Amino acid sequence: MSTIAALPGISGTASALRRLYFVRFAFAVVWALAMFTTASNLGLLAVTLLVLYPLFDVAAAIIDARASRTTGSPALLYVNIAVSLITAIGVAIACTSGIPAVLRVWGAWAIVAGLVQLIVGVTRREMGGQWPMIISGGISVLAGASFIIGATADNPTLTNAAGYAIPGGIFFLISAFRLGRTAKRN
Repeated sequence: MSTIAALPGISGTASALRRLYFVRFAFAVVWALAMFTTASNLGLLAVTLLVLYPLFDVAAAIIDARASRTTGSPALLYVNIAVSLITAIGVAIACTSGIPAVLRVWGAWAIVAGLVQLIVGVTRREMGGQWPMIISGGISVLAGASFIIGATADNPTLTNAAGYAIPGGIFFLISAFRLGRTAKRN
């Protein structure tokens, strides 16, 4: 059994999620900065970053599911794992067709992952620190729709996809700080 899974109850889950959310914040910022440097074309770096982001989401959802076993069903996190894995494959394939195809796949993923994040946040309200996750999930749904619409632009770029990571990272950071109170209840 991992250390994360062994922590008791809500305070243990909050502590594990707090650490995870700090990592997610750092990853999002670094990823966005790297993505901004290559957002106008689909070179090797952009393709790598575009596939890496949903794969990172898979890893984060696995850690989250393990950490939250004691506080509720991780079923939605398993949905997120599957959707993000399919997205990584879909983005890799879409990269061979151009930026509009990537934006459509990225947008569909943002919508589904945002809905999952919103619902998970609502179910974790008693833990505290979840309103940023709820808001972030809602914003993700709207951003996903904008990516799909943006795919129809005359000269679409991946700049909005890069920018998408920053607010999400900030919401993870805010939630991590707010979860500190719950984590200290050990």
